[in-house]
Amino acid sequence: MNLTRSILLFLLFSYPIILFGQDNLTITGTVIDDKGLPLPGASIVLKNGTTGTQTDFDGNYTLANIPNNSTLVYSYIGFSPKEITVDGNTTIDVTLLPDTQNLDEVVVVGYGTQKKADLTGSIVSVSTEEIEKTISANPVQSLQGKVAGVQIVSPGTPGASPTVRIRGLGTFSNATSLLYVVDGMFYSNIDFLNPNDIKSMNILKDASSSAIYGVRAANGVIIIETKSGSKNRKPQIEYNGYTGIQRAQNVLKMANAEQFTTMALESGSSADAQFILNAMQRYGRSRVNPNIPDVNTDWYDEIMRDGIIQNHSLSVTGGTENVSYSTGINYFTQEGLLDMKNKYERFNIRSKLDVDVTDNLKIGVNTVFSNATQYAPENSAWFKAYFAVPILPVFDAQNTEATPNSYANARALGYRGTQNPFPDMAYNENRLKIRKLLANFYAETDLIPEKLTFKTTYNLDFSALEERYVNLPYNMGFGDERRSSINRQQNNFFNQIWDNTLTYTDKIGEDHNITLLAGASYRDEEANRFGATGSDIAGIDYETSWYLNFADPLTFNNNVNESNSRIYGQSYFGRLSYNFKDRYLVYGTFRADRSSKFTQEQWGYFPSVGLGWVVSQEPFLQESNFLDFFKLRASWGRLGNDNVPASSGANTITNTTVDLGDTPVTGVTATSTFTDLTWEVVEELDFGFNLTTLNSRLSLDADYYIRDTENAIMPVYIPIANVTVNRNSGVIRNSGIEVAASWSDNINEDFSYSIGANITTVKNETISLEDERGYIDSGSAEFRQRTLVGEPLYAFYGYQTTGVYQNQAEIDNDPVAQNVIAEGQNIEPGYFKYRDANGDGFINDEDRMVLGSFLPKFTYGGNIGLNYKQFGFTMDFYGQTGNKILNRKRGEVIFTNDTNMDADLAINRWHGEGTSNSYPSSAGLRNSWNQRLSNFWVEDGDFFRIQNVQLSYTLKGDQLKGKFPDFKFTLTAERPLTLFSYNGFNPEVSDGVDRQTYPVPAIYTFGVNVKL
Repeated sequence: MNLTRSILLFLLFSYPIILFGQDNLTITGTVIDDKGLPLPGASIVLKNGTTGTQTDFDGNYTLANIPNNSTLVYSYIGFSPKEITVDGNTTIDVTLLPDTQNLDEVVVVGYGTQKKADLTGSIVSVSTEEIEKTISANPVQSLQGKVAGVQIVSPGTPGASPTVRIRGLGTFSNATSLLYVVDGMFYSNIDFLNPNDIKSMNILKDASSSAIYGVRAANGVIIIETKSGSKNRKPQIEYNGYTGIQRAQNVLKMANAEQFTTMALESGSSADAQFILNAMQRYGRSRVNPNIPDVNTDWYDEIMRDGIIQNHSLSVTGGTENVSYSTGINYFTQEGLLDMKNKYERFNIRSKLDVDVTDNLKIGVNTVFSNATQYAPENSAWFKAYFAVPILPVFDAQNTEATPNSYANARALGYRGTQNPFPDMAYNENRLKIRKLLANFYAETDLIPEKLTFKTTYNLDFSALEERYVNLPYNMGFGDERRSSINRQQNNFFNQIWDNTLTYTDKIGEDHNITLLAGASYRDEEANRFGATGSDIAGIDYETSWYLNFADPLTFNNNVNESNSRIYGQSYFGRLSYNFKDRYLVYGTFRADRSSKFTQEQWGYFPSVGLGWVVSQEPFLQESNFLDFFKLRASWGRLGNDNVPASSGANTITNTTVDLGDTPVTGVTATSTFTDLTWEVVEELDFGFNLTTLNSRLSLDADYYIRDTENAIMPVYIPIANVTVNRNSGVIRNSGIEVAASWSDNINEDFSYSIGANITTVKNETISLEDERGYIDSGSAEFRQRTLVGEPLYAFYGYQTTGVYQNQAEIDNDPVAQNVIAEGQNIEPGYFKYRDANGDGFINDEDRMVLGSFLPKFTYGGNIGLNYKQFGFTMDFYGQTGNKILNRKRGEVIFTNDTNMDADLAINRWHGEGTSNSYPSSAGLRNSWNQRLSNFWVEDGDFFRIQNVQLSYTLKGDQLKGKFPDFKFTLTAERPLTLFSYNGFNPEVSDGVDRQTYPVPAIYTFGVNVKL
């Protein structure tokens, strides 16, 4: 009995040891690829555990203390992961297969989809993560610095949309409006769209890719697919939101009171000296320096504030056996930096429903309702803040006539203008209400199962823009008084598109894959605009009176207007996509478009073709260990552009009197200014390649393109009629190189990283120009821009400075200066020297030259991503070079001399021999010789920016006790650092002319994502 008990006790205590010895194994093996080659650095980890290892150089591994019933996960960059149950095996050899998911990824293209590997055009996809991490009201802002060939010019105004240019500027009208295709509907702006609702964003850069969309695609296409539900899936609730603060960066420094006083006295102006004395008499003398007034106002600091920004989204997605759904709401608000009623607020409701009615019929509806309110800034405040003298305070208690606030008035000191920007902010309100209803309905059926599909889609876009501009009455004293007025405008836009397509897909044998598409489209775009202005509002102190019926009816004369426009379009299109052995690719489209904008040739015909060769699929490269994927591609296409003014004009008869001998004779002259326009056509040739190598760690994409806009519509001068008329009269070319590269790798199970970069070159050039003068002028006479053959559009055109006269001897020895003096103009030390371009000894119009373009010649972007366990870190950067900015606010000294100037001028001005050879003297700034447009006023627009920095932490619900959702916390800095030399707030100026540019803020946010 005791023996039996002892044996049982021994077995009882030995059982765990036996179990431990049986359940915990040491696993060895080798990891190879499908060609039998070892994979060094492959990862082997215990599923749902922390134990893991990596293979050595020969692909061998050893993993100890592995439970018998566990599962191991084998993974390697560029290969599909594999899970294997141990099941008592101590030797496990694994073969990993190449991950073709990236190549098999389906990309949304015009009226359909294609495998990424089959693309022959230049198409780039941007991930949802990249879109969501950008802090902006408009999703397209997320593209800045991420896509080669795409230039984004950021706005600072809340609710404003960025300027987007794909492959340069190809139309003289400067209309860079892209075509946005959201779930099949056409838009020219996506400011209504919540970035969190986007599933995919594909940018079609070349004409071949865009041609299927016809006349609205000439400036490029961005296709957006919103998030959908999934069938047979329980509802998933997701909250995504952030809140943060915006702060102005690179605030322009203006001359302070001491610098301003010094320059005023140096100018030699007795009037300015008197204004300084008046300020000291009115406001007292500084205790630090009794020679300057006791006021030192930093006007930019006074008119700006920090702004709050918030975004909150709530969505529900799911589906049943035959239905998938997605719905959500979004609230976004952004305060402006200008310290007035300046903000943007938007509320969105979105729903998307797809239903399998039968096995052969699918229908769906996608709707978005957007209700936004924008209080636009009074931009004149930026202009006045630049010019307001620092010796003027914001408020002046002595200005007793000023009502309702005692704002200071520079006229009290003798200046010509009020200069104070605060009345512009306090007594103006600019409200815009923007309501949009967007809907998309479709039905799809298989006429031949899995081969022939018919789809009909109806899209509508209704937008109502209600504008209200209220000028409140005020009195600034000294005769500066304004009565109340109100301007109201109602703009209604209704666009509808009906598309019908037939798609045939077939595989012939084992090698031939073919897709044919035929379609027809009809569009109808209508716009109605009504506006009226009235003055002397009764009860102006109450917002309930801010309507036209409270205005004096007698003030409506000639202040009421209404217009209506309607444009029709009709199109037929087809596409062929052919794939032979996944090696040889052919892609062709043809589209016939009709537009009511053109009176003579309403129909345009636009073909395109693309060819691709997947070199890595050739038998002689099948055994290659270097190339994972390599494709050569070329494309050519033509696109019509009707994003131009419609044909218009009239016959004009003018009474004319001429002297015949000594007798005046009256007659008439008849001229026609009818703009008989035809299609503006974009023709583009593109060569490129796509490469992935080193087990898909490295990817490289490159393109070279030539993009010509033929029959470009330009304003041509008609000498006889002395008018300018739009005509098809030129060719514009954009050409360049685009390169994008990325590298990603997993160091181990806990740590991975990625690096990416892209570069773009763009050469914008006018190839031909049909104007008798040989050029087209734009801008004002004082700040001239000129378009010339061989030069970019809208080039800055003026004089080249070669230095500053340092002393009288230099003036006496300069023939140019002596000729100027002989003509009666004074030249003094501290004045500019100009380049005598034609060598005739005189400085005149013949010496003007191109000073540069606002279009950058080179842009670049990049990103770094790090992931360690549940932590993530990303940083994006962006920059550009080769562009110029006209510092017009500085140049407007030509219109008035008694204003402030920036600190850069005050510090670097010439004030004695050797002090400066690039800046004029205080007196020189006031002389017309130095005020002509020159390279002094046209500055470099180069900049480098850290675009976005984000730190994230993901907390899985299963890591917490109980049932908790997944959390992701983020800290984001948007545009925290920008480096540039331009003398302004911001080097991003959409048209290159900086007169009152709104600052682009740095934004810092904290965000939370919760998934239930």
